[in-house]
Amino acid sequence: MGSEVIIVPIMFGVLFAIAYLYFSTRNKERLALIEKGADASIFVKGRRTAAPIWKILLLNLALLLIGIGVGIFIASFLENLGVDDEVAYPGTIFLLAGVGLFTGFTMTKKLDKEE
Repeated sequence: MGSEVIIVPIMFGVLFAIAYLYFSTRNKERLALIEKGADASIFVKGRRTAAPIWKILLLNLALLLIGIGVGIFIASFLENLGVDDEVAYPGTIFLLAGVGLFTGFTMTKKLDKEE
């Protein structure tokens, strides 16, 4: 048998164990606070309304893909100007993908401040 037969169930087991420990300890902590007389409203009082996660993911994914597309476009111009294609394509793709992700980060901060 290959090692991939063993590794995949182990990975799922580790993810399940982490989720189980997180939720069970959170539940025990909350029950202990309630037993000591703390009000149950403290679990929701500190939360502020943030932008939905799907908006943030969609914004960052869109800007990443735009950065990659513009990087390929600029790299083709650089290749026509005489820059080696092994340097032009990866360099501009990674540079503009990073610029896109940074732009997404700053726009996400603005989105969180507005809401």
